[in-house]
Amino acid sequence: KYLEEKHLATLISMTEAAKAVSGGKTAVVIGGGMGRTQETQEAILEYLSQVQIPAVIDADAIHAIGKKPEIIAGKNFLITPHTYEFFILTGKEIYKLSEEEKIKAVESEAARLQTTILLKGATDIISNGKETALDRAGSPYMTKGGLGDTLAGICGSLLARSSNVFEAACAASYINKKAGELAVQKLKEGISATDLIEAIPEAIKS
Repeated sequence: KYLEEKHLATLISMTEAAKAVSGGKTAVVIGGGMGRTQETQEAILEYLSQVQIPAVIDADAIHAIGKKPEIIAGKNFLITPHTYEFFILTGKEIYKLSEEEKIKAVESEAARLQTTILLKGATDIISNGKETALDRAGSPYMTKGGLGDTLAGICGSLLARSSNVFEAACAASYINKKAGELAVQKLKEGISATDLIEAIPEAIKS
């Protein structure tokens, strides 16, 4: 077991403390490695229903909100699914769809859920239901585990600095893919999350 109901009061208190110390410039990234036991999933939902800061919802947290998506409506949340997690979130299978059809699906679901979605893939599709952006950069060598976690972390760091979730998501997608490209150019092979992280400063400068 990981996150449980007994941890919620402490976690929410720590979140509020971070918000106070940072002058409101904070965000939370939730989901990676949290687990999918019923108790953990319920605790994730309860936390997200109470938290009053921007949040990046990834991995196991997407499985949680797929059960109760109404809790994210209208909040400064960014959802970062791959195609299967998009199915968990929305019930829509998009893996075999054309890029144009995927774009329409992301736009439609972002509008319905009143949130911002960054669909991860060879082309990242970012939409809040009103605005949509595509990022076709990156490298086919960006396939190792953990690279989605780097994207979530970059999203969180930018979301803490900006009140515009859509713009933060677009910038995070660019930085993540550009850092991946730079790391691949240097190493000439499949890269790890650590390789990508080390290339982030150069990606930001580019």
